[in-house]
Amino acid sequence: MKPAPFEYHRPATVAEAVAVMAELGDTAKVLAGGQSLVPMLSMRLAAPDHLVDINRLAELDYVRVADGAVKVGALARHRDVERRAASAAQPLLGQALRLVAHPTIRNRGTTVGSIVHADPAGELTAVLAVLGGSVRLVSAGGERVVPAADFFLGPLESATRPDELAVEVSFPVAADGASSAFVEVARRHGDYAVCGVAAVVRRGSGKKAEARLALISVAATPLVLDVTMVANSDDALRAYVTGQVEPSGDIHASADYRRHLAGVLAVRAVREAQAA
Repeated sequence: MKPAPFEYHRPATVAEAVAVMAELGDTAKVLAGGQSLVPMLSMRLAAPDHLVDINRLAELDYVRVADGAVKVGALARHRDVERRAASAAQPLLGQALRLVAHPTIRNRGTTVGSIVHADPAGELTAVLAVLGGSVRLVSAGGERVVPAADFFLGPLESATRPDELAVEVSFPVAADGASSAFVEVARRHGDYAVCGVAAVVRRGSGKKAEARLALISVAATPLVLDVTMVANSDDALRAYVTGQVEPSGDIHASADYRRHLAGVLAVRAVREAQAA
């Protein structure tokens, strides 16, 4: 199929882009990497009247590690984030990105775009959620920073307003004594996860190790769980996680199978993080 007709806009600056967004509102879609949007256009699952291409905004093509955070601009490709110091400063980013689709997709797709797309099966949504990162949004009226806990509203729905442009995502660098892992099950490597779990474990002197999880493909948004009290027992961890999830079934997996996977993968992710 071919996309429905739309008017194409190609701003040269962020200021120009947000001015266009202010004028067009919810009749427009933003094009960055396009790895999710273009197929949706082609299948007419999305039919905006306007397309705002931000690929000329070179000022948004960056990956920086500063002030205790990994900051990723809206035009940074997955592969750039994976290859640069970002993955050393926050290993969970690299662990998740190796599971995102295929190399061709990662060469073009953007990390910020993937997060704003808010797919409940998206690996990077789990990374942002479990780390407590944030998204910086800019509009003609100013800018605001939205924490991960408030950013994901539902399947393919984020807190980004129609007149706003997501310009940056910020992930905290790995804390001292912290380790992480990301595991998932997909029908084929690169497919959407039937279930996936991001785990972050932090060891402290004289204290019980803290453990947090974010699960994908089991809820409408990434599901974050504090599993500190059950992290050292496989049975208790598995039982707790399976009791917390209420997945839906579809053509890829039944609800019961997803629930089972959530428990199994939670144990696997925590043990891998502990062993790192």
